[in-house]
Amino acid sequence: MGLRIRSFSFLFSTFPLLLSLLLLISTAMAESAPTTKPGDSSSSASVQIVYTERPQGEDPEAYHIRTLTAVLGSEAAAKEALLYSYKTAASGFSAKLTPDQVSQISKQPGVLQVVPSRTLQLHSGPGKPH
Repeated sequence: MGLRIRSFSFLFSTFPLLLSLLLLISTAMAESAPTTKPGDSSSSASVQIVYTERPQGEDPEAYHIRTLTAVLGSEAAAKEALLYSYKTAASGFSAKLTPDQVSQISKQPGVLQVVPSRTLQLHSGPGKPH
């Protein structure tokens, strides 16, 4: 029984670190998405993380696409802009959006916050080169 309690405790003590790493990896994946072509109307688009309320009784990705569709005008455009849906630890998605689209999506019901995606460097630890 003591071993089971220790392993359970270890799981909870490492969960925040694992969650942080997952978010960093998914953000890096979103930022490495293909860029738009010159002359494309979304050439000023940048990767944004859109935090939403957790949808009740609806698939999270379907909810994210529906939220994007309200701003982008079509489901096809929403699916093209959507880079990643966050479904487990947080509710939201990353998408390539123009500043005007960021303003519009910020006003959508259920949208809590929109922030630019950033890549962060993990500290390498004491005594190790950066």
